[in-house]
Amino acid sequence: MIIKVLIAEDQAMVRGALSALLSLEGDIEIVAEASRGDEVLPAALAGRPDVALLDIEMPGTDGISAAAELTRQLPGTKIIMLTTFGRTGYLRRAMAAGAVGFLLKDAPASELAEAVRQAAAGERVIDPDLAITAVRDGENPLTERERDVLRAASDGASISAVADRLHLSPGTVRNYLSNAIRKLGTSNRVEAARRAEVKGWL
Repeated sequence: MIIKVLIAEDQAMVRGALSALLSLEGDIEIVAEASRGDEVLPAALAGRPDVALLDIEMPGTDGISAAAELTRQLPGTKIIMLTTFGRTGYLRRAMAAGAVGFLLKDAPASELAEAVRQAAAGERVIDPDLAITAVRDGENPLTERERDVLRAASDGASISAVADRLHLSPGTVRNYLSNAIRKLGTSNRVEAARRAEVKGWL
């Protein structure tokens, strides 16, 4: 059986390398490619892949959002997320979006081909070290609104600027930031944003 694969990756060199490596496998055929997150669904609808390999960080829309849309429109396509960053928050969000696999880009080519086969067969494929870390880190402690405020404040914007950006009162912004700082065990919002980013919680 030939496994039809879509590759979505914004870096042309990486996308080409993945395509070339997987094309060497006798049972894998690359039927579509995308360089942006918002190209994933049209490419998948045209190619009808069995497995989609999606980079997390792409222009247009991120890979996790693309995965959620692909799951809604083509639930038969198995999704494997590829990322440079082993962030546990990304793993949890990807699984919630419908992905069945999560691998780091530095995995050996043979491991990627085998992951494609496993996903096509209905199995889950998760980097084992990342899975262990995800269990240890636990769930994202931040609410959606706390994430919004922390994200808006991460570039050093003032309280009033964040309030204007999110259409909230300055007092409400302070409360959300205070809650986020406390939950993340940091001493200020810059540290809180950095910690949340490293965990993949933003």
